[in-house]
Amino acid sequence: MACVAKKCGIRFKPPSVILIYEEKDKEKTRQRIMPVRNFSKFSDCSIAAEQLKNNPRHKAYLEGVSLRQLEKLHSLLKGHLRGESLAESLEKVQREETIDPEEDMNKLDDKELAKRKSIMDELFEKNRKKKDDPDFVYDVEVEFPQDEQLESCGWDVESGEEV
Repeated sequence: MACVAKKCGIRFKPPSVILIYEEKDKEKTRQRIMPVRNFSKFSDCSIAAEQLKNNPRHKAYLEGVSLRQLEKLHSLLKGHLRGESLAESLEKVQREETIDPEEDMNKLDDKELAKRKSIMDELFEKNRKKKDDPDFVYDVEVEFPQDEQLESCGWDVESGEEV
């Protein structure tokens, strides 16, 4: 059965992921409720999302849903189980999804670094211009304004010595 995911959300009581999808053959919109089992406020959201996505009963339906979105939904559920309001949980998820340009990525552990890189990759793919896009322009040249005099550095000065 081929289906296209339209919307994906979370229900707190009982904890479950709700998927609204359309069957390609029948062009009929349907709803699927997938219970989230054995999930507590101490659970790892990424593992729970991966288990749900790889569950044989739900795998065909969740093909069109990204793992990142399922992780976000599990984070909202985790916040609810901790007693946080929906607004607090959404703000917390938003903070985790934003990358601070001043943050030193060298000081992060491997798991956090991989998470930040996947966020950057997702943002890149979202903003990337493809050949098929209507506003795609090949070989764009942009001149940046120079407000200040450029400083010369010792390493970029041409010298008479060749290596």
